Amino acid sequence: MNKSYTLYISFIVALGGFLLGFDSAVISGAIGGIRTYFEMSDWELGFSVGCVIFGAMAGNLMAGPLSDKYGRRSLLIVTAILFTISASWSALATDYASFVIARIIGGVGIGGAILIAPIYIAEIAPPKLRGSLVSLNQLNIVLGISVAYFSNYFLKDVGEESWRWMLGVEAIPAFIYFIALFSVPRSPRWLIQKLNLVDVARKILVKIGGNEFATATIDEIQRGMDKKEPSGTLSQLFSNKMQTIAIIAFGIAFFQQITGINAIFYYAPTIFEQAGGSTDSSFLQAIVVGLTNLVFTIVAIRLIDKLGRKPLLIIGTAAMTISLTMATFAFYKATYEVNEETLAKVSDVEISKSLLPLSGNTYSSQKEIFDASKMYLTEKQYFNFQRNEVKHFISINATLVLIAILLYVAAFAISLGPVMWTLLSEIFPGYIKGIAISAVGFFNSLVSYTVTQFFPWELTNLGPTLTFALYAIMALLSLIFVMKYVVETKGKTLEEVQELLIKKN
Repeated sequence: MNKSYTLYISFIVALGGFLLGFDSAVISGAIGGIRTYFEMSDWELGFSVGCVIFGAMAGNLMAGPLSDKYGRRSLLIVTAILFTISASWSALATDYASFVIARIIGGVGIGGAILIAPIYIAEIAPPKLRGSLVSLNQLNIVLGISVAYFSNYFLKDVGEESWRWMLGVEAIPAFIYFIALFSVPRSPRWLIQKLNLVDVARKILVKIGGNEFATATIDEIQRGMDKKEPSGTLSQLFSNKMQTIAIIAFGIAFFQQITGINAIFYYAPTIFEQAGGSTDSSFLQAIVVGLTNLVFTIVAIRLIDKLGRKPLLIIGTAAMTISLTMATFAFYKATYEVNEETLAKVSDVEISKSLLPLSGNTYSSQKEIFDASKMYLTEKQYFNFQRNEVKHFISINATLVLIAILLYVAAFAISLGPVMWTLLSEIFPGYIKGIAISAVGFFNSLVSYTVTQFFPWELTNLGPTLTFALYAIMALLSLIFVMKYVVETKGKTLEEVQELLIKKN
């Protein structure tokens, strides 16, 4: 078994995950800058952050069928080009519309990379290493997130429009990814199933695992082809035969996003500012979030082929429920105090003067202080107070909030983060895999967009207490779903996994 070669090509392909993670998290540091430059409302901000997911939906829908037709590697090369264009364009944008278009182009790259990289790795990896190697994609995603947080911190003071540097620097790794992809082979399974190039595929498989591995893998692929399954269609995905697979796939895709992970990654500095932190400290805390995500993803890679997929999901979703409940409790116990000290922190002097009549009052929730201040502020001042100034008045156990967020990220990183993509790359039969993963990926992106779009509105109108309470409920439901529906796929060949699940019907 040539582990070093297999690891090399898996890591190169998984660099798409790095760009995906970087692109997802880098916007968190640019939020303040783009909101001011483009004069955005809550909904415009939510859309400018979340529109990348619209692009991802398009990428999801196209990536599977196109990768079936043109090959996994070819599609990944296209995603590298899209990442490069998006980073450069968004950094140079001078109006809201062009900024959004640039973000959407990057989203198409995300939608393709997040689906095709795991498929490619699963198709070249030996069964005993498949879980770990597929999880390299998730490792690169969280590595990209961590690097983005570091990059944002060091670039935040580079001029008045530092957000342009934050967004533009992604073009460098995107171009490197484009070049590196030409050093990896095409998927052996795709070569056999689509082009019948058995000899070409054999050479690749021999290089990966030796003659015996190559012969066994080719025999297994050809046995699957001999079943003469029809070309995959969307209607087959929802047939009775595929019922168990569809429930697992769509269920795990729903809960991966509805529990709020992208709200945390996209708005990490904003959340910590809501907990009373300064801009500098909130950026540093975001870095800690990224590092926590990275460390526990490495833990997941070590455990996924030893402990198994389902145990990691149970442990992770249980810990997510606990951590989100902790965050809910911290914000529930928070108070908002108006006094000379807190008024002095307000950057808008006119707002500070207008709120002087409230000095000496303490409010038990964000809604209470909003209701009390509304009568003293103009519409424009009230808008600014809700989004930028209310953080100066909060009195909260910020340490508990930080611990809760870090525990939540760690729990996600060992469970729903890497395990979902591993399961999706394993459970679908080859004849339907492309269109099935595209459909599930589209649904996953749709849920992600909903969470991202509504998060700024939720913080302003529902308050952080109710927002985190809703995520905690969803985490509990995800735990129940995993225990009831998810099956273990550890150590099985792709064909064995599919036979197991289809027999369950």
